Amino acid sequence: MELFTDFSWEYPLLVFVGFIVGIINTMAGGGSLITLPLLIFLGLPPSVANGTNRIAIMMTAFSANMGFKSKGLSTYPFSAYLGAFALVGSIIGAHIAIDIEGEVFNKILSIIMILVVLIIIFKPRIIKSTLQVRTTGKHLMFSCIAFFFIGVYGGFVNAGIGFVIMLFLHFYNRLNLLEVNATKVVIVLVYTLGAFITFVFNDMVDWSYGICLGIGTLNGGWFTSRWSVKKGENVIRIFLTVIVIFMAFKLWFF
Repeated sequence: MELFTDFSWEYPLLVFVGFIVGIINTMAGGGSLITLPLLIFLGLPPSVANGTNRIAIMMTAFSANMGFKSKGLSTYPFSAYLGAFALVGSIIGAHIAIDIEGEVFNKILSIIMILVVLIIIFKPRIIKSTLQVRTTGKHLMFSCIAFFFIGVYGGFVNAGIGFVIMLFLHFYNRLNLLEVNATKVVIVLVYTLGAFITFVFNDMVDWSYGICLGIGTLNGGWFTSRWSVKKGENVIRIFLTVIVIFMAFKLWFF
């Protein structure tokens, strides 16, 4: 596809939306529930919108990861193990998405949005964990298997996956919310790269729209990751609550 053939009002809009989504995805999740419908509304076929959206996701995860690292926050090698298993799953999921017709994909996306609403509404309350972290041995093995399947979903569509990752890492692995987000962005970066390459090889990426979104999310992710470490875990809890309420309202009534 041609790159920036002429200037259009959509470009600054996508940069602005990308910045907001970068904040949302770094602090909580669900940004793809905004960007995917927007890209489809702007005229991209569903499969191309799905592939284009991966640029924004990668840029958020990359900049947020750099931001967390600059503040000395990292869960390596735990995050790398989970990311590797999710990467394998994401390639499978991306191939499934590519092979599905646009109309079918839209129907599946609608169902996924309803399921995400249910997760948001009925999920356990995020609380501060004082229990011992579980990132080794059998807990690591089970987490790797779980993230293979999470990767399949992430490669397929990715919408709302941030909430699923946060719930798993917080309640099963017992990471605090800062550690959860630092781990999440590494996993998302690794598996999204595999899905993105799959979409690129199948010519399902609009580079102009994707780069504009990516510029916004890159800045949003960097700013938010550093700011959240400075402010501490409580600000993530507050932001997560607000985003959950907003996403539930948006998806339920619109």
